[in-house]
Amino acid sequence: MKKFIVSQEEINKRIDSYLSEKNVDLSRVAIQRLIAEEKIKVNDKKVKPSYKVQENDEITLEEEQPKEIILKAQNIPLEIIYEDKDIIVVNKPKGMVVHPANGNPDGTLVNAIMAICKDSLSGIGGEIRPGIVHRLDKDTSRNYYRG
Repeated sequence: MKKFIVSQEEINKRIDSYLSEKNVDLSRVAIQRLIAEEKIKVNDKKVKPSYKVQENDEITLEEEQPKEIILKAQNIPLEIIYEDKDIIVVNKPKGMVVHPANGNPDGTLVNAIMAICKDSLSGIGGEIRPGIVHRLDKDTSRNYYRG
């Protein structure tokens, strides 16, 4: 469990923004999900993501344990722009989902990259999942990755 005490200089920030600035290795979306699941509380009380922190608030964050997920490598054709032992740059086709999720369990960029990189990708994001760095959605092409 992580704990944070809000200082005078930090008051009136949304709790999700406050925590994302504290380098808790979670996105604002993940923070909002944890708030909804009551794994983030303020002064031992449940709050909304829009809650504005106040001086001396005690924020507790229940850390998640990594979840094992089953991913399978799939030989899906990709245009590789550059590749070395540390990085691979691909031109992701528009419409291809990046990470498997409900509704898209396979046929994703992760499945394709796993077939290319084998076991060289690290785990990230509170789950045991390949360490693919990207900032694009499924309708955008050209992703940059670091394994």
